[in-house]
This record gives sequence, C-alpha cells and structure tokens, in this order.
Amino acid sequence: MEELSAALAAGVGLAAPNSPAAPHPRLAAYKARGGPGQAERRQRLLRLQRERRLDYVNHARRLAEDDWAGVESEGEEKEGEDAEEEEMEVDAGKKLPKRYANQLMLSEWLVDVPSDLEQEWVVVVCPVGKRALVVASRGTTAAYTKSGFCVNRFPSLLPGGNRHNSMNEKVYCILDCIYNEAKQTYYILDVMCWRGHPVYDCQTDFRFFWLFSKIQEEEGLAEKSRINPYKFVGLQNFPCSSDSLCKVLAMDFPFEVDGLLFYHKQTHYTPGSTPLVGWLRPYMVPEILGLAVPATALTAKPDYAGRQLQQIIESKKSKKLAAEKGHPSSAAAVRNGHYELEHLSTPQPANSPEGRDEAASQMEN
Repeated sequence: MEELSAALAAGVGLAAPNSPAAPHPRLAAYKARGGPGQAERRQRLLRLQRERRLDYVNHARRLAEDDWAGVESEGEEKEGEDAEEEEMEVDAGKKLPKRYANQLMLSEWLVDVPSDLEQEWVVVVCPVGKRALVVASRGTTAAYTKSGFCVNRFPSLLPGGNRHNSMNEKVYCILDCIYNEAKQTYYILDVMCWRGHPVYDCQTDFRFFWLFSKIQEEEGLAEKSRINPYKFVGLQNFPCSSDSLCKVLAMDFPFEVDGLLFYHKQTHYTPGSTPLVGWLRPYMVPEILGLAVPATALTAKPDYAGRQLQQIIESKKSKKLAAEKGHPSSAAAVRNGHYELEHLSTPQPANSPEGRDEAASQMEN
C-alpha cells in the first residue's frame, strides 16, 4: 500500500465520468457519482457532432506549422466558465484546444454496454505503450505527450516527415499513436490528417479505412532505417460480434497486449475523453460484456487486478478523508492532483524496477 501511495503522491483528482484513470465502476467497491448515463451521453454527442462543425482545416494547419497567431487571446473572457470543464469531457460544440496539449481523443471505461455493439462498434487491440500525438511536417517528425510536451524529433517516411518528402508545405500528417519503446515502434491508432487532408470530422469506419489504405502506399514505413529510425505500424480493427471478439481474444499478437478500445463507427475524432470510445482490459470482457470467452493468456485475470483496484480505492478514500478534515496539503492534492496511468491501464509502483523505468520516460498514455 505504501508503494502505491507513493505513486499517487500527487493526489487523485475528480476525473471525467468513467475515466480509465480510476477503477472500472462495475468492478470497484464504490458507487460512481451521479449524472447522465453513458448511453445518454453517447446519443447527445452523436447528435451534437451532426449539428456543429469546427474549423479542423485551420486546426490541423496550426498543429503542422506550430502557428497559433491570432488564437492566443480567443475566449479569454470565458476561461473562468470553462475551468470546471477542463477535465477533458468531450463536447462537440466546445472550442478546439490550443497548441499540443489535450489533442488526443481519449476513452472512458465501457460501463453501459451499447445495445448496438455488434452493429455500430469496432474494437482495436492495443499494445502496451504510451499515447503520443505525432506530427510530421516541414521535414521533421515530432512526438508529443498527452499534455503537449515534445519528447522526440526525428525524420520519418511519413508524408512531410523528412526533408526529402516535404517540398510542399501543405504536405503534413497528424496521427494518434501508441509508442512502444522496447520495439522502437509507433503503433498508429487513428489518423487526424494525412497529406494535408484533415479527417477529424469523418466517421471512425472511414478514418480507419483511409489510414489502412494510405499506410500501404508508403514503402518502408514499417521498417527501421536511417531515414525512418522508428517503425510506424497500423493497428487492425475488428467487428464487435460475439464470434469476432472470441476469435480476437484467442489470437496471438506481435506485441504485449494492454487492452481493447471500442470505437463507435459514427464518432468523429474529437479531442478529449468521450463515451463513444470505450476501454476494457481483456480479462474484463466476460464480466462486462457477458460473453463466454475461451480461456487464453489474454482472458486470464492477472494476479494484481483485484489488489490493484482495491489499493487505488483505499488511496482515494484516505486522501478524500484527509481533505475533509482540513489538511491543507491533502486538500490541494485532491483538488488539483490527478492519477495518470503509465500505460493505458496498468500502473506500476513507483519504486519497482518497472516503475523506475517508466518514470524515466516522458511519454504519457
């Protein structure tokens, strides 16, 4: 308990609804806070994204060129009003984030299983790694953490990613990736812009098809070379039928699996957390989805699962109790702190060998 408490020294803040930074509500020993259900919020967001359009063309250009002139002062008078919404809960009508922080579309725990799961959702098997915003533009490729910190610059064979294929300033790419340091590989999860064509406001099934077809056109992208020191590999998506999920959980993957991301086929790519993207650990599938799945390495419940969830719950309770008693430092931690997973869902104690290795990396999920 002391190890985890040390890892959570920054405190556990109030995350967005069903945030993967907290235990899965249906597997935790406490009740989630009230509010609209996940299914209700999904329908609301689908409706809003049909009704409203944001300026993704200029947004993609600003990310590619790091040109934020004219937007720094926009909305300053609304900062106080927006402060309570900065937990990254998606709103299709909300203004786009500035610069490189909070640009990724993040998931929630899959809590309310959609009635149209088989027809309207797809699943992506995710490797262990750190989420990264990758921007290839003006002859270089940059990787940013979820919080907007640039952790690497290098050449790549992505369009616009090296000085040989960036003669045109309008050629740039913006990708949502998972970086696996052991394999020196960026696994491409989603695409926001390819060769200067933004696809933020395109549906998931089109974005995935577009990404798959475009990756095939770039020779050498999946191989390490002097001009492409990190591999870029696309992640496959699968249908969400019972048979398909059982086959997926019985498959062998060329990477260590962290979990499953469930995407609604109609959702646009919207920065922030959204109930239209759900997250589950493989061992949670039988209990949450009610499926009889084969006994495989992926579906085996890890030893740490129950203990880890209980430790996080106890740590949250102790900090909340300290804050209620008026301890200044604890109150500040609860108010301002947050618990971020090193991997998408599998934190390591800070003083374990794995934890020290992860702490040395600046990439975030």
